[in-house]
Amino acid sequence: MARFTLPRDIYFGAGAIGELKNLKGYKKAFIVTGGHSMRKTGFLQKLEDVLKEAGLETRIYEGVEPDPSIERVFDGAKAMREFGPDVIVAIGGGSPMDAAKAMWVFYEYPDKTFDDIKDPFTMPKLRKKAIFVGIPSTSGTASEVTAFSVITDYSTNIKYPLADFEITPDIAVLDTDIPQAMPKTLTAHTGMDALTHAIEAYVATARSDFSDALALKAISDIFDSLLDSYNGDKEARGKMHIAQCLAGMSFSNALLGIAHSIAHKTGAMFHIPHGCCNAILLPFVIEYNSRACMERYAQIAKMLGLPGSTDKQLTDSLVEAVRALNKKLGIQPTYRENGVSEEDFKAHAQTIAENAVKDPCTSSNPRTTNAEDMLKVLSCAYYGEDVAF
Repeated sequence: MARFTLPRDIYFGAGAIGELKNLKGYKKAFIVTGGHSMRKTGFLQKLEDVLKEAGLETRIYEGVEPDPSIERVFDGAKAMREFGPDVIVAIGGGSPMDAAKAMWVFYEYPDKTFDDIKDPFTMPKLRKKAIFVGIPSTSGTASEVTAFSVITDYSTNIKYPLADFEITPDIAVLDTDIPQAMPKTLTAHTGMDALTHAIEAYVATARSDFSDALALKAISDIFDSLLDSYNGDKEARGKMHIAQCLAGMSFSNALLGIAHSIAHKTGAMFHIPHGCCNAILLPFVIEYNSRACMERYAQIAKMLGLPGSTDKQLTDSLVEAVRALNKKLGIQPTYRENGVSEEDFKAHAQTIAENAVKDPCTSSNPRTTNAEDMLKVLSCAYYGEDVAF
């Protein structure tokens, strides 16, 4: 028996945020957001206006940092308890949505500790006090439709991917007007995060016919649209916003693999954006995993029309296509070329590898791995060497 879980409602298209005017029967909305971008672009005000039109009292909680901390989560949960919302709305990139999901848990269960929920699928039943609405401003994390939330413990520089279908949002709003203001670098990083989501979901051990269809559609649309989106094309940005959501619905159910396991640990340790880490790692992880699921990568390559007569040739073409896309997006191909010194790398690589093995994403990787192999993959991604083991 398997399970496939999605939000109850997904509103999408230009101006989709206006659909929240139909959110009737609720009293208070607690809005979680990040920096000033949503306020500066006017979307925060538009959201507040729509919610008030629906008859809800609102309170805004701003300032969620990139890679939200455990301390931020508990501070936000405290503010929620003071306000008492029956709707939680997160608007912005993955960070405010991830933070708001974790805040939601501790709002409903104030006696819980972070240790109580950090292991996969250990969360209590939610929706006793509030429902959750996710509104993404970037086109990558898909937190608006997933059962995941990534929270950082800065005392150890470890990112914890919280996982439970309980934190799958009730409503997702994909307003394609919002991502039009994304800077180019953010567009590149979030787009490669979405591509990694889709490719990892397609080969993950928990994949299904449902997740496969979403993953393949997302991969195709991302290859079609990401470069044009990076260069500012409005239609392509809208298409990417939908594609990243398709990838999110796929990986939320199929789960992920070691590109994310390593990205979680290197991003926190080396302070490199999550999407950039995934972009670096994806070609090396495909090489590593191809010994276990080469035919799956070959199917992706065939769908994309890449050259090759055998599964090996097609998989090699996929690796090169990912590397070529990174180059066009201005993403350097290795950790060394992204500013990580060799001294720093050698000081932390073993710890990163050991922690990556413990990451929840490792369990669904198609090739069984250990700390030794994880370190080898990481080293290849640092020095730019092909994975040949």
